[in-house]
Amino acid sequence: MPSATNALELRDVGVRYGAVRALEGIDLTLARGEVVALVGPSGCGKTSLLRAVAGLAPTSGSVVASGTDLKALPTHRRGVGVVFQDHALFPHLDVAGNVAFGLVEARVPAAERRARVRAWLERIGLASRMGDRVDALSGGERQRIALARALAPEPALVLLDEPFASLDPGLRGRLSREVAELLRADRTAALFVTHDLDEALEVGDRVAVLRAGRLVQIAAPAALIDAPTDPWTARFLGHANVWTGPAAARLPGAPAAALLHEGRVRWSPEPAPDATQARVAAVARRRDGWRLALDVPAWGVAVEWSAAPREFDGGHPPVVGQAGHLTAPAEAWTVWTDAEEVAA
Repeated sequence: MPSATNALELRDVGVRYGAVRALEGIDLTLARGEVVALVGPSGCGKTSLLRAVAGLAPTSGSVVASGTDLKALPTHRRGVGVVFQDHALFPHLDVAGNVAFGLVEARVPAAERRARVRAWLERIGLASRMGDRVDALSGGERQRIALARALAPEPALVLLDEPFASLDPGLRGRLSREVAELLRADRTAALFVTHDLDEALEVGDRVAVLRAGRLVQIAAPAALIDAPTDPWTARFLGHANVWTGPAAARLPGAPAAALLHEGRVRWSPEPAPDATQARVAAVARRRDGWRLALDVPAWGVAVEWSAAPREFDGGHPPVVGQAGHLTAPAEAWTVWTDAEEVAA
């Protein structure tokens, strides 16, 4: 039975646009105040999932928020806040009018409405812009207004669809952290769609990975990175050392597929206990250090490894062709005994 203590419960949710299946078999629960970030390749169904909750897509299965069956309600009565990538502010209303929009729709008394609008504008640092036209605001300011408009009616759940995609990286990082703080301060649950994996890992209490309309894994950020459910997910999450099929056959234990966590291995020019010989095939500079490609003849693969300058004598990396040794303890590996390559 659905629980009124959860902000959202999805059971066997599907979305089809004619003959096209956008989502299938989605089961997902959000606790009150929890932020779940949705990631996945373009076209995997992230926005369709938000549209299903908002009532903007043909939806099968069960969609329940705080114990209420949302599918029985039209979009404007679902009590769900929505923030779009393009802000979708109303150009004919000033800043205060935009923030007040949901409160007017909810028939909040005028005095309370004015107080809430001012309080929200103060929280987002835009109280001095109350009477300004929204087209006079910067991109970051417009995004703050869109968020305040969504949160002012005090919804238990808000949907954020790539809300920071149009912003420059510095502003995007700062604003995403501010939004996460606002949501948690008000115990507002959120489904947050992003293409930026680092943003998802920073903002989300949990991160859900979608592929081809299905939910393949959902976990806390650290658990997701440390234990991806399959090779495809490992590669999507940015792991470089993932091998399947014949490429995995010569690895220790000859698994069907394997992931070598580069942060848990070490290369050294000096011999080390239980190390495997590895020769430097390529060296590339990175902002925070060096990235090496290491040929490992015993395994028949090349291993990518990143290291800070302090890990090398004098801060200088090895040269191409230099022989050395790669230490990869058991905890450096995630292995799969049965793994099938699946296209996104």
